[in-house]
Amino acid sequence: MIKIIFFGTPDIGLKSLDYLNKSDKIEVCAVVTQPDRPAGRGHKLQASPIKKYALEHNIPVFQPKSIRKEPQIQEELKKFEPDFFVTFAFGQILSQEVLDIPKYATINLHASLLPKYRGANPIQRAIINGDKETGICTMITELGLDCGDICEKLVIPISDNMNCNELWDEIGEKSPQMIEDTLIKLKNGTLKPQKQCEDDVCMAPKITKEECQIDWSKSNRDIHNLVRGVCANPGAFFKHNGKIIKVVETRPIDGSGTQGKIVAHSKDGVDIGCGHGLVRLVKVKPEGKGEMKASDWYNGLRK
Repeated sequence: MIKIIFFGTPDIGLKSLDYLNKSDKIEVCAVVTQPDRPAGRGHKLQASPIKKYALEHNIPVFQPKSIRKEPQIQEELKKFEPDFFVTFAFGQILSQEVLDIPKYATINLHASLLPKYRGANPIQRAIINGDKETGICTMITELGLDCGDICEKLVIPISDNMNCNELWDEIGEKSPQMIEDTLIKLKNGTLKPQKQCEDDVCMAPKITKEECQIDWSKSNRDIHNLVRGVCANPGAFFKHNGKIIKVVETRPIDGSGTQGKIVAHSKDGVDIGCGHGLVRLVKVKPEGKGEMKASDWYNGLRK
């Protein structure tokens, strides 16, 4: 039985945690996740999805504000005598003192084909950049940003209209068995991690709100890629009559028109001119309102 401690926070890691917890080859000794955060209109403290799962399955939970600065939690983790730490979208940087705790290594599941898209937002960046494929890989965690040796990789195609939510879900679905395979092979010595090629490094920094404002001078494809890349959060947007309009879904279509101006409208959407072609708004979320069809938003403007 391989003893692990699972580090994770958002729901992308839930299926991996569940898979490992139910495996007859893995023992999940404890879970480490971020502290509860205010959420919703009432700003009530909410536990992370990973914490909720752990509590439901009687798995010990630790919630450091910064694992690097909390030696008392580090000492508690040592008592489990883990073979591995497994990290999947945990959200904190680990110190060497933490990395030295497990007997073998700390294994991270990263949502890209490293060394491409090291950093915080690899899923979003791949879509924004119009990539046709991305993937997942397991890696040995070292000090530094996603720079450790690669254990296993899996390529995931990105279709023209796939958004970040759909890619997030697919990565969540395909990660569990890869993590288990990596742990088993590392422990029995049948897997030799490979160093990353530093010549191909590409970064994936955190998405900023400023990046999400639509630049109508760009091509319809670039705007479409931005919308589907950031649809989860914070969302692409533009301003109309002083109001922020978040764009939830688009389609690039042929045609031409003045950049940033409505060219045509129909039940299928609202067409806006851009640097090349037209962008059809399919779904939007106007300021102060819920998500709606773009055609309904446009009809409301004329009343």
